[in-house]
Amino acid sequence: MSSRRLITPSERSKLDPFVVATGDASPRDQRDLMERPFFSLAKAKRTTPILYEAGDIRVEVYAVPEHGMATIWDADVLIWAASQIVEAENLGLKTSRFLRFTPYQLLTAVGRQTGARDYKLLKGALARLQATVIRTSIRQGEYWRRHQFSWINEWEECATRDGRVQGMEFVLPDWFYRGVVDRSLVLTIDPAYFRLTGGIERWLYRVARKHAGRQPKGWLFEVAHLHEKSGSLAKPADFAFDLRRIAARQPLPGYRLRIERRERRELLRILPAKSFTAPVDSAVNHLGISGVHAIGTSGVPVSGFRECKPQLTLWPGNTIARPNLESNLESNCCSGAARLADNTGTSAHPPTEHPSQPSLPLPARKTGGKR
Repeated sequence: MSSRRLITPSERSKLDPFVVATGDASPRDQRDLMERPFFSLAKAKRTTPILYEAGDIRVEVYAVPEHGMATIWDADVLIWAASQIVEAENLGLKTSRFLRFTPYQLLTAVGRQTGARDYKLLKGALARLQATVIRTSIRQGEYWRRHQFSWINEWEECATRDGRVQGMEFVLPDWFYRGVVDRSLVLTIDPAYFRLTGGIERWLYRVARKHAGRQPKGWLFEVAHLHEKSGSLAKPADFAFDLRRIAARQPLPGYRLRIERRERRELLRILPAKSFTAPVDSAVNHLGISGVHAIGTSGVPVSGFRECKPQLTLWPGNTIARPNLESNLESNCCSGAARLADNTGTSAHPPTEHPSQPSLPLPARKTGGKR
């Protein structure tokens, strides 16, 4: 038998590259990543696995000692990738899991600086994203029960002889890519999210955006339930203390937090902080010049104006093709009848039926929503 090692070709050789050239894109997040414990919430290296189970949903996250687990700050790379893919598809461009880009594009889009230290931190984030292993039953078929992958399959940088990075490439896992191109599994997020500095703050904003959304009465969680969903290594008492401090500061863009108590249970209510703009009567189809008699083009040919679609909120996005309901039952705040009664009346996504608990009548709702 030959002792020669078989060399397998890079996955990139089988994929057409998606060259990121769409400019600014509205930040978008993948729904499945927004509320379950897929990332470490601490900046310190974490190697302790995350093991989370709720009903038939299971999430396992493993890290290697050399790099540690991918953090919620590293997840900015995935948010950026999702934003670019969605924006390109909205423009009718072809995308793939193989992204080719410049580090400057990514760093500026997520509010980072572009110095040598920031490029080094970006490479550290890519290393952790590739080294972290995820096993999950989310979005599996009838017979396939578990999917295992890393956040990035492979990545590479193109640099000059003096070490200056000129470009980067990485390949996303199929599980994540399919969750982005499915229009019902993506939500726009406020760009101010990238300015949140705390890990719990960032995770809590994503939970708020996923569940409270723009519902007038928001969403109610039991603090102990939130601790379990976060995957945090903090003690429950310390986690609850952190939530109280966050509620006192009110740092989440677009949301207000309120601590409530029922008997001996501590609850957190998440409410939209402001009313959103109403739908416009018709799409904008002309250019207002505010009294200016002419627009000078300086010899530049006229470019095509893209028509603005009606906006339901201050955050741009597209209509969701169908609601994503699978996570709502395990995301309600409490057990028993009170758990359902608190959130179903205000939820845009009613909980799914559960064999151990009868479902309540569902309120009528309009279909669709913002992507």
